[in-house]
Formats: sequence, structure tokens, C-alpha cells
Amino acid sequence: MTDILRISVPLSAWLAAFSVVYGLQGFVCSGRWTAAGRDLADGHLTLIMVWAAATALQVAFLLALRSPRFASPSPFMRRLSVTLAVAALVATLWTLFPIAVSEVCL
Repeated sequence: MTDILRISVPLSAWLAAFSVVYGLQGFVCSGRWTAAGRDLADGHLTLIMVWAAATALQVAFLLALRSPRFASPSPFMRRLSVTLAVAALVATLWTLFPIAVSEVCL
């Protein structure tokens, strides 16, 4: 794993998860979700499951970057990649948390 991947993948995964979750929320709130035979409870559950999957992925990145197998040989890059992975995990929890605790469509 190159150093550029170590520092960019967790934040890129957060960006993708953010886009997917809020795009999915727009789809759930549109008429197409109910036209497909789904109700808002299914949509809310789907959003929570995507949030949980994104959080699990971020935890996996953090654990992988702390393991000797994927850690950088450079101490600076190791600290930087772990710090950015923690930031991505916090961003995933914080920015996608409103989906889990609020009404899907206001």
C-alpha cells in the first residue's frame, strides 16, 4: 500500500458515503421510492444500514492502518495516515448521524 493511498482512501470513502447517504435520502423522499412499493420506514432502515456500513468500513481502515502489515515504514506517514483515518471516522459518524436520529423526510 503506497503512502498516498494510506492518507487518501479513508477520506475518499467518507466523501463517497456522504454522497450516497444524502443522495439515497433524496431518493427515499421522492415519489419514486413509494412508487416502487416501499414505505418511509424501509427507507429509514436502509439509510441506517448504509450509515452503519460506512462506519464499519472506516473502523476497518483505521484498524488496518494501525496493523504492522499495512502501516507505513515512515513514522511521520504512519501518524498522518492514522490521524486522517480517525478524522474520516469522526466525519462519518458526525455528518451521517442526523440520518439515523431524525425523520427521513421533513
